[in-house]
Parts: sequence; structure tokens; C-alpha cells
Amino acid sequence: MNRKIKRAAVLGSGVMGSGIAAHLANVGIPTIMLDIVPRELTEAEKKKGLTLEDAAVRNRIAASNKEKLKKQKPSPITSKKSLDLIQVGNFDDHMEQLKDVDWIIEVVVENLDIKKKVYEQVEANRKEGSIVSSNTSGISINAMAEGRSEDFKNHFLGTHFFNPPRYLKLLEVIPNKDTDPEVLDFMKGFGEDVLGKGVVEAKDTPNFIANRIGTYGLLITVKEMLKGGYTIGEVDSVTGPMIGRPKSATFRTLDVVGLDTFVHVAKNVYDNVEGEEKEAFVIPEFMQQMNEKGWLGAKSGQGFFLKKKGKDGSQILELNPETLEYEERKKLKTQATEMAKQEKGSKRKVRAIVNAKGDRAGDLVWSISKPTLIYSAELVGEIADDINAIDEAMKWGFGWELGPFEMWDAIGVQQSVERMKEEGATVPAWVEEMLEKGIETFYKTENGKVYFYHNGEYVEKEVNPKEINLKLHKQANGVIKKNAGASLIDLGNDVALLEFHSQSNAIGLDTIQMINQSLEEVNKNYKGLVIGNQGKNFCVGANLGMMLMEAQDFNFPELDMVVRQFQQAMMNIKYNEKPVVAAPFGMTLGGGTEVCLPAHSVQASQETYMGLVEVGVGLIPGGGGNKEYYIQQLKGLPEGVDFDLQKVTNDVFEKIAMAKVSTSAAEAFESGLLDERTDSISVNGDHLIHDAKQKVISLHDAGFTPPKREKVPVVGEAGYATMLLGAKGLANSGYASEHDLKIAEKLAFVLAGGRLKYGTLVDEDYLLDLEREAFLSLIGEAKTQQRMQHMLLKGKPLRN
Repeated sequence: MNRKIKRAAVLGSGVMGSGIAAHLANVGIPTIMLDIVPRELTEAEKKKGLTLEDAAVRNRIAASNKEKLKKQKPSPITSKKSLDLIQVGNFDDHMEQLKDVDWIIEVVVENLDIKKKVYEQVEANRKEGSIVSSNTSGISINAMAEGRSEDFKNHFLGTHFFNPPRYLKLLEVIPNKDTDPEVLDFMKGFGEDVLGKGVVEAKDTPNFIANRIGTYGLLITVKEMLKGGYTIGEVDSVTGPMIGRPKSATFRTLDVVGLDTFVHVAKNVYDNVEGEEKEAFVIPEFMQQMNEKGWLGAKSGQGFFLKKKGKDGSQILELNPETLEYEERKKLKTQATEMAKQEKGSKRKVRAIVNAKGDRAGDLVWSISKPTLIYSAELVGEIADDINAIDEAMKWGFGWELGPFEMWDAIGVQQSVERMKEEGATVPAWVEEMLEKGIETFYKTENGKVYFYHNGEYVEKEVNPKEINLKLHKQANGVIKKNAGASLIDLGNDVALLEFHSQSNAIGLDTIQMINQSLEEVNKNYKGLVIGNQGKNFCVGANLGMMLMEAQDFNFPELDMVVRQFQQAMMNIKYNEKPVVAAPFGMTLGGGTEVCLPAHSVQASQETYMGLVEVGVGLIPGGGGNKEYYIQQLKGLPEGVDFDLQKVTNDVFEKIAMAKVSTSAAEAFESGLLDERTDSISVNGDHLIHDAKQKVISLHDAGFTPPKREKVPVVGEAGYATMLLGAKGLANSGYASEHDLKIAEKLAFVLAGGRLKYGTLVDEDYLLDLEREAFLSLIGEAKTQQRMQHMLLKGKPLRN
């Protein structure tokens, strides 16, 4: 069946419902969002003379929740334009609109009876064959389907998004016993390819996969804290990045989620399991007291932590579980934590701390890891078919860098099982059988493929063909050439990939050298080049530390040479004879944006944060970014229409001077950093390299020719004066410092093309010379060097 989802409906507009509607709108799916009809008028409605029969009142709940999407942080929408795709209404007046949608997602309150009443209305209004799903976090999918028609049951399943839906990758898909396999397969594929999710099929058990194990792990941690006499701050200091977990660790995570939500999720498991497992889900007394007092975390202003303003600024205090009073926050610092800090990568860090027997931090991490690993192993087959589904659910839903079985591999399965048994723990029989067979790891990698242990043997992990894992690809195929900053890789199908891998993927001379070598190699032997990587971020800019050192040593000839080479490499990309496609994601700042601007096409991840931010460190872009951004804005103007050159220049000046960064790829299109005629977005970041590769092939096969060199009109001296007037206005109002004004003067001079007549045509090399001179004069300034130093030490800009 050639199924498509062209329109969707979301029933329930609370935090999750509106977040799911926003995510659907972000990927271009028009969505109806409905909620209940209010029973009372607000004071504002009474003043306006409205009644309960007015549409504005009847749709108020959904409409106000749509409005709240604009204010939420982090933003659930990739662009304000997304909101245009969300239409609001109510359950009483607009249910008949369900006949026009292909997917109906129920996100009402977690109450089986209420959900079943909603499904009665859905059944009366939906068209045959439309998919219906519930975003429940734990109510039985089979119980919800009871009493419904065969067609409803065949097209019904659980689709459990994690909050916030735009950012958290996990989507648990849970079939009921009558779900049509074609519907299940379609939703899994749709979830990955269109919604950009990491999809895991879960079984219809309490809280499914991630919440079942995550809740258990959190409660075990609380109980071990109380038993071992640790403080809340001490626990958080070792249960975050030190063991491959998010910075929010344990208690900060609970504060973000909300204690009431957590208690509800834990109670759901408690009510549905027996024996020892039931005991594990009992909420400790002090947490019950917090819940009763309304100390729920971020949403109530206090929880496990409290931010208190004092005369020396804000201070974060931690709760004492015994006294329920707030105290100074403590951290756990031991020999094991210091050893873990020295190690690179989560696997080595967690091994160092867990195996530190007798160490206060090591003992804590072991005491919470041991039961969680055993519990995860006991649930294989019950909550999910295999260990890989469990690991991926925990990584994508809870932000763990290592799933439970990957963590077990990291600490050593054989020795940890021996220790567990010595301490009287019962390890699931299948784990012992695995070790008896001489198999000592849950996972292995061979020839670029991942295998995991399943039912007595290793089975190959199924991977979406659009997912290219560069680390595994290099293991299997090697590299064409490499240096410390970058590697050139054969991606197959006559496409090569240039991968940055310096620290933070910062651009230095070695990266520039590899860009030039890669272009030469590609022009001889390949269809084209992808510039992409799978680091934490695409590229955070040029190597600031190296430039500062040279400037402080007054080595300006060396700096001039580096900037010239960077500029030339960007020109080489722009005029290369074979197509070059950049594949940015995450932070794509300064030099990272400068690499994308001259590329023939950009395939950007939906979560791409682009901007020319050099002003923040007292500089202006030096790799051709000013020129290329300006030319891109000129290219975007309609042909044959008179335009205001000054307006275009002012716009570019303002965006660079204010160091504006897009908060998504969609915003980068709106700011003109991406071009709708040549560039596109990959919603699923795992498919980014594949999509960029396909773009190279299609450009090549369509008979690609590089752009022709053309002269550029500039606003000259008159335009320079206009830009300067605006900058001086900001300085006079106290919004810009004296040094900010100096940077703005240099930037305005570059964009204006110097002291020429308005409308003069200049070539690109002339603009690059102006840019380089301005860059070098600024880097020699003491205040710029102070800004650079501050950014390197503190990671944030200095205003001086």
C-alpha cells in the first residue's frame, strides 16, 4: 500500500500535545490541534463581552497553548512560520475534521476511561484506513483498543514521543495485538525518515522501555544515596558526564522533568508489577513529602535544588533529604573521580570509576550500576526483543552515551559478573550462558558492521541504508589521506568525504591543507565532495588559540599567510570543477559558516546553528565570510527588478555586527545563510551524510558546471557613512562599547568596498584584501586579544 501522511490531528494541546504538533509542523505536515471546550469565561473574556458560545472562547485552550509555543525555551518550533501549519479547534465542534487526516495522535490526560471516550469520538469521525496512535507513556495499548472496530484496531498503536519532541530523538512504537504489520512498518519508517526520530519497537508492558529502566535507575540511585549517606549534590557530581550521562545527572534531571510527573510514571510500574520489582518502585518518604509540598522542580521554583539570590550573585543550594532544608551544594571528589576526569571517552571514564573498589565515588557508581545492569538483562524479551533496542531507547530517550549493555561491555562483563555474584546478586541465566560459551562482550564490530548477542549467538544489527557511520566506514575501508586536522574518505559511488577531526573541529593550517588536497584528488578521481563529519558539532570556527598566540608574538606575516590560505581555500571550494556539498549540523559558527557559504550546495541538519560570530571575539570574519554572505544576499534578489543596494548591505552589516546565529536550519534560510534554490534540510541527522552524498551524485549527473566569476556592486563611501551612522547611534545609546564601534567601522568599510563611488563593480579578490587587512588590524588590538583570551578560558564573550 502506498501510504502517505499529508495531514495530521493532535488531540490534546498540553505540553506534549502542542510539542508534537509543533514537531509535525516543523517537518511540513499541516496539523489540526484540538482540546476541550472551557466551562467558564476568563476575566478578559468577560470584559470583551464574549460568551461560552463564541469560537474564540471555545477554542481558547488549544489557541493559548499554540501561542505558548512562541515563548517556550528551548523553542519547540524551528521557525515562526511553522505555526502557520497548526490549526486549532475543540473536541465538540471540530471532530468531523478527522475525516480529512491520515494520522490522529491522542495526547489527552493519562486516564484509560477518558482515553476510551475520546476513541469513541475518533471512531465516529475518522476515515477508514487512517492511523490512530496514543502518546501514552505507560497505559496498555491493548486496553485502549478494547471495544473498538477491527479497522480501528488494525490501524492503532502507541507512538510514545519524549519531551521535548523537537530535540529528544526517541520514538517508541508499540503495536497492539491486532495492529496490521504493514501499519507498524510504515510508522517505523515514517518516524525515521520524515520525523527524524530514532525508532524503537517496544512491547505493551508498563512504561515500555526507556521509562521502565530510567525510572528504576533513578529510584535505585536515590535509595543508594540514602543508604550510603551521600548528598544530592555529591550524587549529581558523579552521575553526569563522568559516566556518560547528561549534565543534568540524576536530581537536576528530576527537577527538569518535574517530581509529580516522575511519581506518576513510577506509580504506573508499581501498580502493574509484583514482588521485589514492586519494592523497587516505592517512592522514598522524603520525595513524597516534597511532592505534597509542591516542591516539584523547575516548574515550581524549587525541588532538589533551589536557586537563591545573595549579595554575591546567585547560588544553587541542594536539599538535605533528612531535614528537608536547603544547604550549600557539595561535590564528590575522590581518587576515582580524578582518574575518570583524566580518561578520554565515556567507556574509559566509566571503567575507571566503576572498578575503583573501596573508593567512595567508585562504590556509589558501582552500587547504582549493578542493579540497573541486572534489571535491564532481566527485561530482555519482556519489554523489547533484544539488547540493542534497550540500549538505543536509553541513549535516545534519556541521553545516555552508553546503553546498559554497552556500559556493561565497557566495565568488563566477565569481571563484573564475578563481582556481582561474590556480592550475592543473581545474574540472569542468559548472561552466564553467554560467558560460558566464551563470548565476553554483548557487542562486536567486524568489517564496518555491528553485531550484538541475541539468543545464543551474534546477529548483525539492522541499519537504515540512509545511515552512514563514518567511524565504522573508516574501519572497513580506511582513508584516502589524512593529517591531524582532517581526513579524506571514499564514501562509495565515486563520492569522497572530507572529515574535520581537530579539537572542536576548529580550522587550522592542517585543515586548510587537507581541503586543497581533497579538491585536487576529487577533481581527478571522483564525482564530487561532501564536507561533513560526525563530531559533536560541524565546526566552531578557526583555531582561536593558535591565532591569539601568533598575534601576541607579533607574528603578523604568519597570520597574514594563514588568512590568505584560508581565503584561497574557500575560493577553491567555490570554483572547484566538481560539485562540493557541505553537510553542517549543530554549531556551525564563524569559520564553519565560511566553509558552507562557498559550497555549491548545503545539506543541513534540521538542528544547525549557523552564524558569523567573529565580532564576539573582537574580530570580523576573515575567510571570505563577509563577501560571500553579501554576494549570497544579492543572488537571492529577483532578476530584472531594481533593488536598494544600501538596504542589502545594511542587512548583512547588522547580522554580522550583531553576531546573529540561527536557532535551526529553517532560520538559516530566513537569514539568508542558506539558499532555497540550492540548499536543503535533513530532519534525521543520522541521514545527513547519505543525503549530502546523493546531492553530489545528482549535481554531477545533471552536468554540473562551476559558477562564473562576476564582479560585485558595492555601496562605497556614501554607504560606509550610512552604516557608520547606525553603529554610532548604538554606541551613543550605550548599546555598544568604544571597541564595538571600532569593529563595526572595520566591518562597514569591508562591506562598503572602501572609498569608492556607490554602485562601483569590484572583483572578489579586492573584497578579500579589504577583509584580510581589517582582520589583521583588529587582531593586533589589545582589547580584541582580551576578548579572544576570555572566550578561550571562559567559553563566553567579553564586553570591553
